[in-house]
Amino acid sequence: MARSVVLHVVMVLGALVMFFPFYWTIVTSLSPGSGLGSTPSLVPAEPGLDAYVQLFQQVPFARVVGNSMLLAVITTLVQLFTSATAAYAFSRLPFRGRTVVFGVYLATMMIPLQVLVVPLFAELKAFGLVDTHLGALLPTFAAAFGIFLLRQAMNQVPVELDEAAALDGAGHFRIFWTVMLPNIRPALATLAVFAFMGSWNSFLWPLVVLRSPELQTLPVALAGLQGQFTTQWDIVMAGSVVSILPMLAIYLFAQKYVIQGVANAGLK
Repeated sequence: MARSVVLHVVMVLGALVMFFPFYWTIVTSLSPGSGLGSTPSLVPAEPGLDAYVQLFQQVPFARVVGNSMLLAVITTLVQLFTSATAAYAFSRLPFRGRTVVFGVYLATMMIPLQVLVVPLFAELKAFGLVDTHLGALLPTFAAAFGIFLLRQAMNQVPVELDEAAALDGAGHFRIFWTVMLPNIRPALATLAVFAFMGSWNSFLWPLVVLRSPELQTLPVALAGLQGQFTTQWDIVMAGSVVSILPMLAIYLFAQKYVIQGVANAGLK
């Protein structure tokens, strides 16, 4: 009994520690003229929405949010397709060197983006894709993590279902579409959330490849709110709150599938 109480107390304290930065962000956005140099107040003295009004006046928010949403939606859809088809090949199609190829592909997860920025930029420049949304999208179309996640989920689907469908005359495409995908919906939802969040929060690559202001994404636009000498932190925090809302809505909607998908991915 005492162990259970201690465990719950530790979990509650951990949740409060994790939640406090988000709460302080909201409080700062509602406190006009607040900054990082003062001790944060847990309750704003004179709350107001002035920071949100100034945010939409300083930043063409509809455009930058539209750019981020466009890139995130396309990235998510393409990653779902490429990851699912590649995962099916690694899970169900026997070919020579399958394990080695899969291992090498997983090894690419250890390469940080910072190492790839220069060669990727040079390649896109050679094809004339710098300062285009297509150039920002291409490196995100395939993800080793997505293939790993969906392959693990497909490995949990009994092979007998494939064999039964094959006896009915189904080919690989039909088995993939009618047997495999319906059985890995939690993993697909998990990948969709991760892919959308990764694209929505991406800062370095859009900063490098997108030069025109009309192509800017939300994280880059928010970074532009920070001045060299002074920064209106209430406006910056207001922008952070607005950028968090879509992520929060998506996660709350898909929370059950995310937990189930991550749990199943670790099973043999």
